[in-house]
Amino acid sequence: MIRRTFLALTTAILMAPLAMPAFAADKDIVDTAIAAGNFTTLVAAIQAAGLVDTLKGAGPFTVFAPTDAAFAALPAGTVESLLKPENKDKLIAILTYHVVPGMVMSKDLTEGMKAKTVQGGELTITLAGGAKVNGAVISTADVAATNGVIHVVDSVILPPM
Repeated sequence: MIRRTFLALTTAILMAPLAMPAFAADKDIVDTAIAAGNFTTLVAAIQAAGLVDTLKGAGPFTVFAPTDAAFAALPAGTVESLLKPENKDKLIAILTYHVVPGMVMSKDLTEGMKAKTVQGGELTITLAGGAKVNGAVISTADVAATNGVIHVVDSVILPPM
C-alpha cells in the first residue's frame, strides 16, 4: 500500500510539468486578465482608454498588470477621474507605461535592467528582495497569454511627468 501510494505520488509529480500546457495560453492578454478575476479595474481602464484591440493584437507584449487592490491603493477618486473621457490621454499614458513590446519572461530579468515601454518611458527592474519593476513588487510572474505575458504587480506604476 505504501509502495503504491509512493509510486502514484512520484508519477504525479513527474507528470505535472507535462500537464502544464493544458493551462498554457489559450487567451490573449485582455481575456486572460478578465478570466483571472482580480483585474476588473485594469480591464475597465483598458476599455476606457480604447486599448482593447491593441492588447488583443498579435503582440507579443509584456504587461506589468496592477491588481484591483493596487488600483484601490491610489488616492481616493483617482481611478474615477482617470476613467473620465477628458482624461483619456493621461489614462493611455499610464496604461501603456505598464506595457513593454516583446516577451520578457521572469528568467530574462536582471538587476538594473531597463525596459522601454510602449508609452516611451523606461522601467527599471530590481531583484534584491524579490523582483520589482519601478519599485512595484512582481507578485506573480509569467502568466502566459497567446500574445504575450503578464507579470502581476502590487501597485500602479506612474510614468514620470
